[in-house]
Amino acid sequence: MLYLVRMDVNLPANLPEDQATAIKEKEKAYSQGLQRDGRWPHLWRVVGQYANYSVFDVESNDELQELLQNLPLFPYMDIEVTALAKHPSSIS
Repeated sequence: MLYLVRMDVNLPANLPEDQATAIKEKEKAYSQGLQRDGRWPHLWRVVGQYANYSVFDVESNDELQELLQNLPLFPYMDIEVTALAKHPSSIS
């Protein structure tokens, strides 16, 4: 199943820089692992914002929920999920 996911990150202003850096490093490693195994095939930054649009390719709603809540930045995110279906006019 394909999902379009928008993630907006809202780190607290009072979060110590070293803690923020450690969380971001864990987030990068976790997200790159999911990209390598094919479950996170697309990741784009939203220009001018600490946000991204991503496409996930997973087996179920539950799997997506598990992947998202395991993101190290999850506690600081607003997330919007849209399930995708093949369009009848698509040639791919």
